[in-house]
Amino acid sequence: MNAQGKLTVIGTGPGSPEQMTPEALRAAAEADELMGYGPYVDRLPVLPHQKRVAFDNREELERARIALDRAAAGARVCMVSGGDPGVFAMAAAVCEAIEHGPAEWRTLDIAVMPGVTAMLAVAARAGAPLGHDFCAMSLSDNLKPWEVVEARLAAAAGAGFVIALYNPISKARPWQLGRAFELLAGILPAGTPVIFGRAAGRPDERIATVPLTEARGEMADMATCVIIGSPATRVVDRPGQPPLVYSPRFAEAAT
Repeated sequence: MNAQGKLTVIGTGPGSPEQMTPEALRAAAEADELMGYGPYVDRLPVLPHQKRVAFDNREELERARIALDRAAAGARVCMVSGGDPGVFAMAAAVCEAIEHGPAEWRTLDIAVMPGVTAMLAVAARAGAPLGHDFCAMSLSDNLKPWEVVEARLAAAAGAGFVIALYNPISKARPWQLGRAFELLAGILPAGTPVIFGRAAGRPDERIATVPLTEARGEMADMATCVIIGSPATRVVDRPGQPPLVYSPRFAEAAT
């Protein structure tokens, strides 16, 4: 194994070049090979000395193994994720591959660079819905049973957390978001704000806030992060301006 090999895992942020950190940009520029899901790698310039290796949006563990093999062979590899690489992204896949892989992978120089994840970009556009306690969940049941998803949704809503939903809907999973809204409607007040944040920070950005009773699954796609308020979350209407959605920094004592 060449001791100079390294694997750095970065996030490109929600999509706007201005929301990618200087640290991540520097790591990408220093790499010999850029690897990742094609649309994410496309956000980075490919320098003359670099090789670009694009994958589809499946087989994340295999993608991590290939990157680790290349790093073990001496390459400086940059694994590219969207958003933050540690939030439903490639950093966990790399760690999992190392745990179950050959011993030499454990000696590699591994670095994970934090990024701006989608819920932070959407929250900033809406106001401050994450101003108090919150949680993030993936609505995909590809890697966990749907029964687990429902149990976690119910527990989070019942505990008063704001809930940020990733992977809310896709062609292969068309019904789960609608079912989630039905479940939450039995727990949360009817007027609880639901924020649909699509492509936050990009030219095709679309941010919409509706009460829970009006939230529908077809209002989202895979580029959308959905933030569901808690019973304490407030909406401040402003004439001629989008409303401000925020969760107060204080909480009343439980009764």
